[in-house]
Amino acid sequence: MRIISGFARGRKLSTPPANKKSIRPTSDRAREALFNIIGGQLQDSLVLDLFAGTGALGIEALSRGAGFVVLVDDKPLALRLIKKNVLQCLRNYTGNAEIRVIKHDLHTNLPVNKLPEETREGFNIIFADPPYSKCFSLNVLHSVNNSGLLKADGILIIEERHDVKLPDKLSHLQCIDQRTYGETRFSFYQHPGLTESTPLSSAPDK
Repeated sequence: MRIISGFARGRKLSTPPANKKSIRPTSDRAREALFNIIGGQLQDSLVLDLFAGTGALGIEALSRGAGFVVLVDDKPLALRLIKKNVLQCLRNYTGNAEIRVIKHDLHTNLPVNKLPEETREGFNIIFADPPYSKCFSLNVLHSVNNSGLLKADGILIIEERHDVKLPDKLSHLQCIDQRTYGETRFSFYQHPGLTESTPLSSAPDK
């Protein structure tokens, strides 16, 4: 796994051992497709990466122009990998973007009270990549829907197994698009009525 584009392009990412199934990194192919879709929305954005795992999604966002990235996980292995990958990818970086790591058990709730002051008005982009097929994605979706973490024109992207059905609409969020890459499906949610404000790329499914 490598960072695909931006200032850290080509930097290799540390990944979990093959026998460690608790962390499932997003493949380079699916990650590249995802960032081709949302690339125009990254510049100076505030990004929240839930179930960060290796940190690949958040670090990729930072590399491509995000202004502030928060990575959240609670597994000791994930936190070690995130620290290693952040240090590797930000080596010799001289820009103003910031990245923070928060230890928090996302199976219980969102880390609202642990978030940096700079993000208290909400995030432009929220990634959620929980373990597949265990209802965690639905829990996160409802938690974000009932919180103020997503800005009015922000976008929530949930990564799940392709055959897992997520709701089309909640009280404060609606699904505006889905893209499938192998076993991975990305579901894109925004606040109702804003589908024209942050148009998605027409990159095809694969």
